[in-house]
Order: sequence, then structure tokens, then C-alpha cells
Amino acid sequence: MKKCAVFCGSRAGNHPAYLEAAKTLGKAMAKRNTELIYGGASVGIMAAVADAVLENGGRATGVLPRFLGDREIAHEKLTELHMVDTMSERKQMMAKLSDGFISLPGGIGTMEEYFEMLTLGYLSQHQGKSGLLNVNGYYTPLMTFFDHMQEQGFIDQKTREGMIVKEDPERLLDIIFPE
Repeated sequence: MKKCAVFCGSRAGNHPAYLEAAKTLGKAMAKRNTELIYGGASVGIMAAVADAVLENGGRATGVLPRFLGDREIAHEKLTELHMVDTMSERKQMMAKLSDGFISLPGGIGTMEEYFEMLTLGYLSQHQGKSGLLNVNGYYTPLMTFFDHMQEQGFIDQKTREGMIVKEDPERLLDIIFPE
């Protein structure tokens, strides 16, 4: 069974497309027998993707820092829930348990997780691919910034072209987990 870490917001965001995309991704993951590894919360986009996986017969594993237990509220119906002490431990465990990484819209934590996995992949510290699900144009400004980084000589063309950004969850899964 493939395992995919999904980084995403503990909030729902201001557009219904964000929750819908999380549900679509979760359903697609369950259909493909791809286990969800995520932040373990029962709120926001996190809950939407986990619920969709579980409602469609899939496996969902959460990794939640104890100190966030009250704020993010641990999901009680998960296949498995790991409680850790720090955000660093959360990220390390999610990376260790996963074969690939997808970032849905989210805030600072989502960005930090995405950038660390992108960097670790670039440095060959893990083999999993990292991709962005560009829902409602959410990541378009970031792609513009990556283009700027390349133009200014801080990343090369190969690195920039290797950044996976798709609007369709099925297509993103196809690239992260090629058959």
C-alpha cells in the first residue's frame, strides 16, 4: 500500500473549493488504496480529507502533537493516531511513514511542511515526490515566486521544472505515484 502525506490547513479557508478539493483528493486516495498520513486533526481541510478517505473505505493515519490536542482536536475515527511532543517530531514521523507528499491549501504550517519535504527531496534525503494541489489558484503566486527565484539564479531550470503543481487531484496522484 502506498502512503501519502497530505499537508493542509486546520481551517477551511474562505472558498468552498478548498473543502471540495480535500474531499475529492481523499476519495481518490481511498479508491487507489493509498493511505493518508496527515496532521491528525478533526477540523478544517484536515478533517475533510481524512473523512473522505475513511468514508470511502481507506486508511487514515494521523500524527498530532499533544499540545495541539485541544486546538486542533484529535480525529477520533482514524485508523491510527500517533501522539508526539513537537511539531518537528510530527513532520519527521509523517515523512518517515510516507512515500509521497501533497500540499493542499493551508497556512504557515502547511508551507513549512511543503518546503521541508521539497528541500529534502532536492537533497536526496527522501525519494518521495512532493506536489501542490493548486485549488482555485491558491498556489499560483508561489509559482510566480519560484519563477523569480530561477530568473535570479537561486534555483536552476531542472529544479523549477521538477516542482509538481496540478489543479486535478487525480492527475497529481498519477505523478506522485506513477504506476
